[in-house]
Amino acid sequence: MAAFLDRRDPENIEGSAERFEDRAGGWLDIMAAAAELHPITRACMGFHLWNLAGLGQHGGQMEAAVTASRIAASDGSGAIFAPLAMGGAGGLRGSGLPPERLARWLDGMNSAILTAMRHLDGTQTWSVRAEGAMSQLSGRTPAALRSVLTEWPLVSAPMAEALTGASRAAVQRNLAWMEERGLIREVTQQGRFRMWRIKD
Repeated sequence: MAAFLDRRDPENIEGSAERFEDRAGGWLDIMAAAAELHPITRACMGFHLWNLAGLGQHGGQMEAAVTASRIAASDGSGAIFAPLAMGGAGGLRGSGLPPERLARWLDGMNSAILTAMRHLDGTQTWSVRAEGAMSQLSGRTPAALRSVLTEWPLVSAPMAEALTGASRAAVQRNLAWMEERGLIREVTQQGRFRMWRIKD
């Protein structure tokens, strides 16, 4: 784990200080002891124990969240998709007793999944509307660009060019057409490095 996370202890670590490998080993031992718990419960536990084990000194919240996601999906009976952060920070709050933390974690998952489903429903509705509006356009670029915009939350012209295989001119022409008709909006509000997203 230390090598994967590129964590190095100081050369002259004091005798009382625990090495990263030892801290990580303690975390792994606790997680192994919880093997009988449901993957979602283990994910919550692993997330909250990450910092307590001393593993999160360098932006560890992201590492803890990714690790929790991997645990939740580990054996196929847990969560395949649980965008916890989409439900707000409540599920990630590290205060209270373990049952309270688990309850907030589950509420956060529920809220996040509902938010994600609403977003996916909105994207599907947009796709149908965009298909109708773009039916008058010829060539393969409009359909390919519409597909890219439904799959990615933000799209730049170079990204759209790479994903559609269309020329830069064709991508920019179609993006401008879609923006003029209110199908997409430019979110960076700058002349260079512009990004677009669908307009609900």
